[in-house]
Amino acid sequence: MPQKQPPRRQLGNSHLWEPFLCWSISVGRGTRKRDEDSGTEVGEGTDEWAQSKATVRPPDQLELTDAELKEEFTRILTANNPQAPQNIVRYSFKEGTYKLIGVVNQLAVHFSQVGNLIPKDSDEGRRQHYRDELAASSQESTKVVISETEILEEEEELKETEAETEAGSQTDMPVAEVAEKVTEEELMTPKQPKERKLTNKFNFSERASQTLNNPLRDRECQMEPPPRTNFSATANQWEIYDAYVEELEKQEKTKEKEKAKTPVAKKMGKMAMRKMTSMESQSDDITKVTQAAKIVERMVNQNTYDDVAQDFKYYEDAADEYRDQEGTLLPLWKFQNDKAKRLAVTALCWNPKYNDLFAVGHGSYDFMKQSQGMLLLYSMKNPSFPEYIFSSESGIMCLDMHVDHPYLVVVGHYDGNVAIYNLKKPHSQPSFRSSAKSGKHTDPVWQVSLEPRWEKWVRWQKDDMDNNLNFFSVSSDGRIVSWTLLKSELVHTDVIKLKAEGSTTDGLDGLQLHTMGCGTAFDFHKEIDYMFLVGTEEGKIYKCSKSYSSKFLDTYDAHNMAVDAVSWSPYHTKVFMSCSSDWTVKIWDHTIKTPMFIYDLNSAVGDVAWAPYSSTVFAAVTTNGKTHVFDLSINKYEAICSQPVVTKKKNKITHVQFNPIHPIIIVGDDRGHVICLKLSPNLRKMPKEKKGQEVQKGPAVEIAKLDKLLNLVREVKTKT
Repeated sequence: MPQKQPPRRQLGNSHLWEPFLCWSISVGRGTRKRDEDSGTEVGEGTDEWAQSKATVRPPDQLELTDAELKEEFTRILTANNPQAPQNIVRYSFKEGTYKLIGVVNQLAVHFSQVGNLIPKDSDEGRRQHYRDELAASSQESTKVVISETEILEEEEELKETEAETEAGSQTDMPVAEVAEKVTEEELMTPKQPKERKLTNKFNFSERASQTLNNPLRDRECQMEPPPRTNFSATANQWEIYDAYVEELEKQEKTKEKEKAKTPVAKKMGKMAMRKMTSMESQSDDITKVTQAAKIVERMVNQNTYDDVAQDFKYYEDAADEYRDQEGTLLPLWKFQNDKAKRLAVTALCWNPKYNDLFAVGHGSYDFMKQSQGMLLLYSMKNPSFPEYIFSSESGIMCLDMHVDHPYLVVVGHYDGNVAIYNLKKPHSQPSFRSSAKSGKHTDPVWQVSLEPRWEKWVRWQKDDMDNNLNFFSVSSDGRIVSWTLLKSELVHTDVIKLKAEGSTTDGLDGLQLHTMGCGTAFDFHKEIDYMFLVGTEEGKIYKCSKSYSSKFLDTYDAHNMAVDAVSWSPYHTKVFMSCSSDWTVKIWDHTIKTPMFIYDLNSAVGDVAWAPYSSTVFAAVTTNGKTHVFDLSINKYEAICSQPVVTKKKNKITHVQFNPIHPIIIVGDDRGHVICLKLSPNLRKMPKEKKGQEVQKGPAVEIAKLDKLLNLVREVKTKT
């Protein structure tokens, strides 16, 4: 009988790409067959299960040829992260466009562990090294002690045997045993080495001293938070598309221009473009540096004048409580520029939008010493250097800033021209300028005038019917002119000509010649647009109207010398003020031809200004270097503050202006200096609170306060 053989598993001729193979087993006896796949034989007498196996393919399996079966498909494995994005776009500030990032981080972290490494030279490293040395030394000491104890035990056993043989009855000594026990304990206990001191090798010294610790002090200051504005914008596809279209149109226009040019012109144009690009790059770098330098300069100045900046807003003179209704002026800053040292301050004006910015006009009042003029704009944040500098060929005698467009500054020159400077375009040349063709002022009175200091006054006015900007000017040639700003030029219109009354003379052939009056100052009414006042060199003040070009509404015999300034009250519609070189300041009611108040200041008065916070407070400056502050509600007869601001022998004060917000004034002299002064509490007293009543504030209260004073004066005049 043949023995049973172990089962064999025979594989058919299958391929790797075939997904599944199903096997079928046929059972038979005494058959001999060659396996098709493996070629092995199955003899007779084998078991039923040892039959050949045939492959059964699924019905949906593809039938491929040998060439198709032998075709190889290669796959390349890379280290790229399939989850990493491939279209990241970043904005390039250098080129101003969005750019596709070429290099993407393909690193994928599967495991990370934080470990601690300690340098050997650190304190913790030294401590660990010291602990390891202690452990090693303790182990060595225990080994030595154990070996010594074994030797001692052997010696003791030998001694005991010898003692027993020699004198078997002798007793042991207790003292020797105690000593041996002590030595054994000392040997058994490990000796701990002393800890080494890790001293500094450079400057270590074993000394100690006691010092006093300085007490800690807290210093605080109060400040106003800077203004903040939120800006947000969105960029959609239409805006991006429009930007690209504009850029393409520009490129097409430049190409058309290049085609129209000759070869020589093209070469010249390329050279000019290169120069322009180099200049623009240099200017861009310079502007970046100038902006940063300006910020640093302001920071340095604020640190330098920190005490003045604090006094300017928060300090109040406590000594006013002990003065009898008198006040003082606290000097804050002094503004000056080297280029304007020998030029007098001829005009001052605060910016209507920025309360810390003011403009200064520089020129000369001396007819024999005429030179260039300068327009400087200073900020209280930087008293060391002006924010804007403009120079002109002729001296600047007056200036004014537009209320709605605070970047426009109009100036009047000594040579009769008017000009407009744009602060957004910091160029030395003005944006608009009058000329002889456009009707500039002439000055025939200069030849006999002793003090031609009132060359021109200018004032911005409301826009005309076509929304064009316009302003007025008055000159010593007797003309009051209205100027209108068109796109590229200034258009003038003569409003009125000042004719001196009683000065007509008969000329040849019976012609009557009129002597022209010399305008020195003027001011428009705050509510009635068409009405304005004009001061002349003869000392008269004319009340005029824009509607009448040949007649005056009224004439006031105001002063004995030239009128230096005329100003309407900001609160009361009937009150105006004038000053003159005859040493007087007069307050008028325009319905009455006689002055309501007259003040003699013992020196020529250069300028006067109303206070913006009270209807009864005004300031005046004189050529003897003093600044006078009046408050009619406190004292109707004299100033409550008369303080020298400059040295009497050298400098003469020419102009004064109140700040519209802060309690400060600026004063200019004939040496080009501008001094900023703070008013003490007595110079700006507000109505006190009464028990159970609220303090009334506003224009109506100020008008009533001034009306009360005027009524008292009217009653006295009617009685006399």
